[in-house]
Amino acid sequence: MTDHDDPVDLDFLLHEDIGDVDFEIPAASSAPVVDFRTLEGADARAAWDLLREWVEWFAVRYNISASIVPACWFKHGALVDELSALHIAHTVAFDPSDTGYGPIGWHEQLSVAMPRLRRAYYGQCSRGHDSFKPRSWTNAVNEQEWDGWVKGAHA
Repeated sequence: MTDHDDPVDLDFLLHEDIGDVDFEIPAASSAPVVDFRTLEGADARAAWDLLREWVEWFAVRYNISASIVPACWFKHGALVDELSALHIAHTVAFDPSDTGYGPIGWHEQLSVAMPRLRRAYYGQCSRGHDSFKPRSWTNAVNEQEWDGWVKGAHA
């Protein structure tokens, strides 16, 4: 084994000072994940306002049609979750501590997310907002059957 085949001491590389040059790598950036389903009070208002500001910017910047992100986007849970995830990804990708790959990563994530955005809304409110009636689980499952399943083997 030659000297260059020796395992690299990553801790040494990450924290070594050579003269006036500090090679410490900045901490990875992050953004707080928001669960809009559980927000309340002032936290809810602040999170919704921040997401709204970003969604309105995003729709204009990327020329997203109203057939994908309608004015009533906030009333569509799946669309809220997709847009929130994109907002967080965008925030992290364009963080000043990013090493330079964030913006291209953001655009790759956006291209993967676009079909999901289309499916999340799929023109439900083409003539004004239609209140979506979500599936109900009330009395949908036979509790005895459920208990039997939970107690049994599931191989």
